[in-house]
This record gives sequence, structure tokens and C-alpha cells, in this order.
Amino acid sequence: MSRYGPRIAALARRADRERAAVETADATPDDAMEYLRDGAGRAIWLYVEGRTGGRLVPYSEAELAALRGAMNDWLECYAACYGVDLDAEFTVREAAKLLLETRNVRDTAQLLTRVPSRKPA
Repeated sequence: MSRYGPRIAALARRADRERAAVETADATPDDAMEYLRDGAGRAIWLYVEGRTGGRLVPYSEAELAALRGAMNDWLECYAACYGVDLDAEFTVREAAKLLLETRNVRDTAQLLTRVPSRKPA
């Protein structure tokens, strides 16, 4: 287990609870940013931190799976806020690359999920 193991485990537990709760809640687009800021964004950034902090963190397969699962759970919560039923299967690496390019978790989520759909220019 890496030094990030306990943080990853906590994120995964919280994501499970949030995912279960959003199914019974009346989530709206106004709630979407909370799932990104407090959930998916933290999971993505934890990956970025471990990959860019000077020393490459050797995440175990279980840690990467938990981080990926947590991030995808929160992206599903985000999509649910827009009335979209999403089966998210994104990798943390692709999300991290987008976050570093866009520097914005909302743009990252929109590019990954296509939610909400972009308006034509």
C-alpha cells in the first residue's frame, strides 16, 4: 500500500455513500459542482499529486481500482444532477490529463461525460 492508501480508502467509502444517496435524492444541476469539487476532483488530484510530486508513487492495483471507482461514482452523481443515467468507466489517468489541460474540474467532467451537452456556437 502506498502512503496514499488511507486517503484513497476514505475517498472510496465516501463515494459509495454519495452514490447510494444520490439515487434517492432530488439532485439538481446546482448540486453538480459539489460532487466535482468535493469528490471527483479530489480523487483526480490525488492521482496527479502522486504522479507529479517529485517521487512517483507506486499505487497498488487495488488503490488504482479504488481511486478509479470513487472518481467514476462521483461522475455518475454529477451526471445524475442533470437527469442523466451514466455508467462511468473512465480512467483516472485520462481524467488527470484533462484536468491538467483544462485546469478546471467542471470542464474535465463535461469533456469526459458529455454532460451537460455543449451548446453549438
